[in-house]
Amino acid sequence: MLWIKAFHIISVITWFAALFYLPRLFVYHAMSDDQVSIERFKVMERKLYRGIMMPSFVLATILGAWMVIDNWVVYSTQYWLHAKLALVMPLIAYHFYCGYLLSVFKADKNTYSHIFYRWFNEFPVLILVAIVILVVVKPF
Repeated sequence: MLWIKAFHIISVITWFAALFYLPRLFVYHAMSDDQVSIERFKVMERKLYRGIMMPSFVLATILGAWMVIDNWVVYSTQYWLHAKLALVMPLIAYHFYCGYLLSVFKADKNTYSHIFYRWFNEFPVLILVAIVILVVVKPF
């Protein structure tokens, strides 16, 4: 089970790296006005989402579910885990909303400014802080 946990942590770190970086690319993409830069950002965003973000999300989800299912008797009464899983749900929604924004940029239909994406980029940080506190401190 420790191997599963180790690879879960690795995949979560990779997923969060992508969750932090893709919206940052959206910031720069929204600021771009020359076609060469716009096309470059489209390629970078697509490769990040499909090549890193989606696989690490899938792996983190599968491994996390594996650990919970395998230890359900123990975890069913640990409410910090319930809170953590509740925080993972909006994070998953954020992940797929990033995918939607990717398609918006691909179609050259973005209407948000770089300032919107700067604020948008902060959401996963808040979730990460809360999840780490729940997992390490286990307050309830």
